[in-house]
Amino acid sequence: MEVMQVLCMKGGNGDTSYAKNSLLQKKVISLTKAIIEETVTNLCCNNFPTSLCMADLGCSSGPNTFFAVLEVVSTVDKVGKKMGHRLPEIQVFLNDLPGNDFNTIFKSLPKFQKDLQKTTGAGAESCFITGVPGSFYTRLFPRKSLHFVHSSYGLQWLSQVPPGLESNKGNIYMASSSPPSVLKAYYEQFQSDFSMFLRCRSEELVERGSMVLTFLGRRSDDPSSKECCYIWELLAVALNDMVAEGRIEEGKMDSFNIPQYTPSQGEVKCEIEKEGSFTVNGVEVSEVNWNAYEGELCPSDAHKDGGHNVAMLMRAVAEPLLVNHFGDGIIEEVFSRYKSIVADRMSKETTEFINVTVSMTKRG
Repeated sequence: MEVMQVLCMKGGNGDTSYAKNSLLQKKVISLTKAIIEETVTNLCCNNFPTSLCMADLGCSSGPNTFFAVLEVVSTVDKVGKKMGHRLPEIQVFLNDLPGNDFNTIFKSLPKFQKDLQKTTGAGAESCFITGVPGSFYTRLFPRKSLHFVHSSYGLQWLSQVPPGLESNKGNIYMASSSPPSVLKAYYEQFQSDFSMFLRCRSEELVERGSMVLTFLGRRSDDPSSKECCYIWELLAVALNDMVAEGRIEEGKMDSFNIPQYTPSQGEVKCEIEKEGSFTVNGVEVSEVNWNAYEGELCPSDAHKDGGHNVAMLMRAVAEPLLVNHFGDGIIEEVFSRYKSIVADRMSKETTEFINVTVSMTKRG
């Protein structure tokens, strides 16, 4: 699997699109609001910029893209007003892999501009938006051109499926039944990728430039713990049931693995310290229920079903990967089964995603 060619959230604005099924990711960004505000405030208070350049890496598509950007711009505006400055011109780079639905992003630009006007009083001429397709595990921007980098739920995705997973039969990710060699392969791929990410950003950020990065992660030291792997294990149950029924070839199942690693806060800090270009300002760990509509006003009767909500969330994330490997003929059946499996488990136990958020500043 060529991850750069295949990995993307499901585009468009249809019922199964990422744009319509990413409330959970929006909640995660909301949980990091305080650390984003503190980081941007410190960045601007030290030397308020006459122009500011930021990048949102792994921006995906849909309403969340501009939700994070507006939070950063609003903070810059608040700090500036306290210091007697006008909002500086802000260049925003929205980055994701080439398969991302950039068209949907740009169609929502007029709404962002209205929100910007309402929040800061600034017109469209104050904020310039550019799409940047490419892998954030490579250089994307000129040297010392960025002041701030944000990424949410992007960096758990790896640049490739780790090599050496042939023994991970019956699984599609790290699992309780995965041999130690599989866990080691995933961790080493994360180390290689994240260190490359840090080296690239250290070249692109100005001195004292900052980053706030949020990973889908874990609290446990065990990389195969349920808190980070269970969501994929349940999808593997649905796929294995279809293998047993002859609906999916066993060889196809055994050769499919998710290119993701959910790190602990210790693993994230370790790689930052090892790379050496950044000072860690703070690390926060938070959690969010699998069912994004838990305690929320449901937009339809279907959204009152937690299994439905989680299945739609995961379909918006995983469908492009599954279609590339298995074809589109199995998708409806897989997620129908997955919905039932997830609903059963959610009725019996607490199910949460763990988030690891780190704020860091480039050393001078």
